[in-house]
Amino acid sequence: MEVPRAHDDRTLEPAGGPMLHVRLMRHGEARTVMRLFERMSERSRRARFHGAKPCLNRSELRQLATIDRDRHVLVAYAEGDPEPVAIARLVRDGDRAEVAFAVADAYQQRGVGSALVAELVADARAAGITEIDAFVARDNSAALAIVRRVARVLAVYFDGPDLAVRAAIADC
Repeated sequence: MEVPRAHDDRTLEPAGGPMLHVRLMRHGEARTVMRLFERMSERSRRARFHGAKPCLNRSELRQLATIDRDRHVLVAYAEGDPEPVAIARLVRDGDRAEVAFAVADAYQQRGVGSALVAELVADARAAGITEIDAFVARDNSAALAIVRRVARVLAVYFDGPDLAVRAAIADC
């Protein structure tokens, strides 16, 4: 996904949260994905991966670390913390994209997810994406609230045990 290079590294200051250094994740950066995964509780993993997820297998790790012209991933680090605190990923499909994000438990409810997803949506908008899709566990009200904060929700519907959310970002 072509995103202006000036946005590769940025600093964010979420309301109520720590100063964040955000950078683009590089292709194959499996260690970064694994380090964040390890910082997530069973509850957080269940919410992010829509079911029990005690570990990531090699195939899943490889997929989550893949960066190409259709996959764009931001990783956030909190000031004073050398390990990743959040990851937000976008997988493009024409003028739409699926988004997914995860925040380490110690940084949840501090504005980190909202700030990082807002940056991801800004990148998507700059690349010509007009709508995003997100699949959210039914009981993950925090993730649904983040999508509502950064985009204009067009539809929310059941997709099996989860919620599918379609939202416009072009005119937000």
